[in-house]
Amino acid sequence: MPLLKPMLVVWGLSLNATAFAAAQIQLDSSSQGAVINKNIYGQFAEHLGRGIYEGLWVGPDSSIPNTKGWRNDVLGALKALHVPLIRWPGGCFADEYHWRDGIGPRDKRPVKVNTNWGGVEEDNAVGTHEFFDLVELLGAEAYVNGNLGTGTPQEMAEWLEYMTAEGKSTLAELRRKNGREQPFKVHYFAVGNEAWGCGGNMTPEFYTHLYKQYTTFLKTPTHNTPKWIASGGHSEDTSWAEYLTTNVKQKMDAVSFHYYTLPTGKWEQKGAALQFPEAEWASTMQRTLAMDGFIRNNKAVMDKLDPQKKVGFYVDEWGTWYDVEKGENPGFLYQQNSLRDAVVAALNFHIFHQHADRVRMTNIAQMVNVLQAMILTDKEKMLLTPTYHTYRMYVPFQDATAVPLKLSGVPEYRVAGISVPAISATAARTKNGELYLGLVNLNPNQSETTEISLAGIAIESVSGQLLTANQMDAHNTFEKPHAIEPTAFRAEGKNGRLTIELPAKSVLVVKVQ
Repeated sequence: MPLLKPMLVVWGLSLNATAFAAAQIQLDSSSQGAVINKNIYGQFAEHLGRGIYEGLWVGPDSSIPNTKGWRNDVLGALKALHVPLIRWPGGCFADEYHWRDGIGPRDKRPVKVNTNWGGVEEDNAVGTHEFFDLVELLGAEAYVNGNLGTGTPQEMAEWLEYMTAEGKSTLAELRRKNGREQPFKVHYFAVGNEAWGCGGNMTPEFYTHLYKQYTTFLKTPTHNTPKWIASGGHSEDTSWAEYLTTNVKQKMDAVSFHYYTLPTGKWEQKGAALQFPEAEWASTMQRTLAMDGFIRNNKAVMDKLDPQKKVGFYVDEWGTWYDVEKGENPGFLYQQNSLRDAVVAALNFHIFHQHADRVRMTNIAQMVNVLQAMILTDKEKMLLTPTYHTYRMYVPFQDATAVPLKLSGVPEYRVAGISVPAISATAARTKNGELYLGLVNLNPNQSETTEISLAGIAIESVSGQLLTANQMDAHNTFEKPHAIEPTAFRAEGKNGRLTIELPAKSVLVVKVQ
C-alpha cells in the first residue's frame, strides 16, 4: 500500500485525515433494523471429547477449584461473555442419549459407549441436574435437545415432565428425590438433531411426520413451555425449511440450520488450523461468507410461507472445522484457534445481525476444547482463544437494535482466484442508547482505509478494542496464553467524520460518541 499523507497514530493505529480511495460507511441512526436477539451469541456444549469432561466439568472432588463440579476458571471466563444460552447434550450425541442414565447418584449411573465421538466411555456424570447447575451458575437460558433418533415419544415426554412438573407426580417426586425441589426452566427444546444425517438419515417428509407425532405428547405447565425447535437443513438445502414451514402448523417456533466452514470444502481433508497457506485464508473467508446466501435462500422460502415471521431460523451449529491436531483422538475434534477464527466469528456476527428479523438464535460449535472453541484447557491450565476475545468484544450487540448502514467503495481482496470484499461492517444501538460499530478487515496483507459518517450527527470520537496480529495463524498456547489479545483503541473525529486505517486481518469494535 502506498505511503499516505501525514498520519496521527492513535492507540497503535494509523489515522489519516486525507486518506484516499477509502471505503465509505454511512450510518443512519434515524431508522432501525431488527433487534439482535442476545441468543445469536449462544453457545453449544456436547458430550464430545474434552468439551464437557475436563473442559467444563471436573467433579466436586477435583483439586481444580470448582463450583458444583464446574471449574471456576472456565465459569469466570464464560461469565465475562454474558453467555445467553447453552445447547445440550448434542449434537449427534443427543439422539443416543437417554436421560434416565444421567440422574440419581453419580456413582450408580450406567457407563455407556460414546459411539459418535471416539468410542470412549461415557459415565453420565453430567446429566440433567448438572446441566441446569451450569446454566444457572452462568445466568444463561437452557436449550435441551431431545432424543428422536433412538428414543420414543414416551421417553421424551417423560423427560419434559421430570424437568418441569410442579405437582406430586411420580416423575416430579423423583426429581425432588434427586435434589431439585422446584422445576427447571426449559427455555428451548429441540425434537432431534440433524435428522438428515446422524439423527436418522431421514427425509424432510418422514421427519415432519415424526415431529408432529412427538410434539403431540410434549406437555409442560403453561408458564414453563419452551420454544419448540424442529431439526432443519444444512448448507444450500432449503427443502427442510420449506417442508416444515408448510406442514407444521402448531408447536414449532423455529427451524434449525447447520453450516460449518471448511477451508478446502472437503470433509476428508479439511485443512490445517495452523501454518496454512494464504489461499486457505482466502477460501475460509469465501466459504464463511456463503452463510449469508444460505440464510437468504431459506428466509425467502419461509417469508412466503410465514410472512409474519412467527417461525425463527436458528443456526444452532456453525463454526470452523479443521483437521484434528496431531496426537489427538480423531473423534475428539480438538483444534487450535487462531486470528483467522476470530475474523470468521466476526463475519458471521455481521451476517446474523443483518438477518436478525428471522435469525434469533445461533450456537457456535463448541464452547470448550471442541472445534471453534472459546476456551482450551489442559488439565488445570486454561487459555482464552481469539474467538473468545471476539465474542467478548461483541457483547454490546446482545439485544441491541440493528442500525442500517451503507457500505460503498469497498475494495476486493483477491488471491488464488478468490475474490471477497475486504471490509465488513455492522452497527447497532443498545437499550441505553449507545451506538456501537463493528468492523472487519479480511485482507491479511494490507490495511484498508474507511471513512465513517453518521447522518445528521457529528462523530466526536470512537473508543473500543482492536484484535489483530502479525501472523494469519497467531494463536495462544499454554506456554504463551496472552500472545494475541485485544488492545485499547480510541480515535477522534474531524468535521463530523472519522477516517480509520483498519489494520490487515483485524476486528474492531467501537462505541461512537
